[in-house]
Amino acid sequence: MNEGAALASADRVLDLFHGVRLTPTQRRIAHFLVQHAATATYLSAAEVAELAQVSQPSVTRFATALGYDGYPALRRRLRELSTGGAGTTGRTGNELQRAVQAERENLDRLAEQLADREPITAAGALLAASRPLPVLGLRAAAPLAAYFAYFAAKVHPDVRVLDDGGSQLTDRLEQAGAAGASALLAFLLPRYPRETLDALGEARAAGFSIVAITDSPVSPATEYADIVLPAAVGAHLVFDLHTAPMALAMVVLQAICDAAPSDTQRRLEEFELSAARRQLFVS
Repeated sequence: MNEGAALASADRVLDLFHGVRLTPTQRRIAHFLVQHAATATYLSAAEVAELAQVSQPSVTRFATALGYDGYPALRRRLRELSTGGAGTTGRTGNELQRAVQAERENLDRLAEQLADREPITAAGALLAASRPLPVLGLRAAAPLAAYFAYFAAKVHPDVRVLDDGGSQLTDRLEQAGAAGASALLAFLLPRYPRETLDALGEARAAGFSIVAITDSPVSPATEYADIVLPAAVGAHLVFDLHTAPMALAMVVLQAICDAAPSDTQRRLEEFELSAARRQLFVS
């Protein structure tokens, strides 16, 4: 199976899980099936269990949760999905052009997802109310956390970027909590840093509400987050493209602004006056 067909197959498998409430163990199985969509159709329930590091009965219960009689019925459906249309036949040109075209498809999926505004609205309300607002992003996610925080600081009085791991990360989480933080925005993108997951576990234990922007509704973030906002990552080049997660970050910031419109307007006006006084911009 070529790369385009393999990615399309993974997308179709991922569609099986939309709207289904899965347990952490079931999310692990779902994540495995998405990541190995091209080969999972040839695996038995025991083999899936071993590779996903769960029990065989968990694989059976997972299939039942999706509405199938058992894993054999689910495997038949996976085979149908793997042999279906690639869904990427509209891509043309060289590999660089196809990579950019794939990002357009990721944005299209994100746009369809945003037809349901409830998760975004709920995320905006949680984050707007948190004083301070910690924003977590390690390794590949660090630039997205910084990008979000740069603009969020114009409408939120206290945004704190957590982009360094180690023992000081826990210190800064504890400091944010002591200062009154009630929610955390986390960016978790492949490859998933263990330190990020550890930090999410600590934040959850400390009582933070967690909003996670991640690449998939079955990513490891779902084990910790109250609200999971997925946006696909492009994987056609040597390094990932984060076009859709960056767009989603700005959508979340819009929701924060919408949750506190008067405060947003006041802070934006104050910034513009300060910027004019200091002559920050040439136009």
